[in-house]
Amino acid sequence: MTLVLVIEDEPLVRETIRLSLETAGYRVIVASDGRDGVNMLGHHEVNVVVTDLIMPEQEGLETIRIIRRDHPSIKVIAISGGGRHVGTDYLKAASLLGADFALQKPFSMSHLRQCVADCLTQ
Repeated sequence: MTLVLVIEDEPLVRETIRLSLETAGYRVIVASDGRDGVNMLGHHEVNVVVTDLIMPEQEGLETIRIIRRDHPSIKVIAISGGGRHVGTDYLKAASLLGADFALQKPFSMSHLRQCVADCLTQ
């Protein structure tokens, strides 16, 4: 069964994404920042990471860089709501670092689920 790691510092957003993905049939584990998320990759066989970009401790761009270096087969979906222009700039940077998809918050849960499904068929 596919395992998705959701890295998001906002509890309500993290829980909403978790519930949506579990309802779609995915196993989901969560982390509240990039450092904890990267540590979890050493203990679980994760297929897809959904990561926020603006977080405490270790932000998402650094998290994506580490995932690409240490776990290149894991698919990455970057998400950001850091304002219209700021979020766009971060999302562009995430794509340049190797994110498979980059979504501006707010996004629909159906769009996120489709991105996860697309990651698994690439």
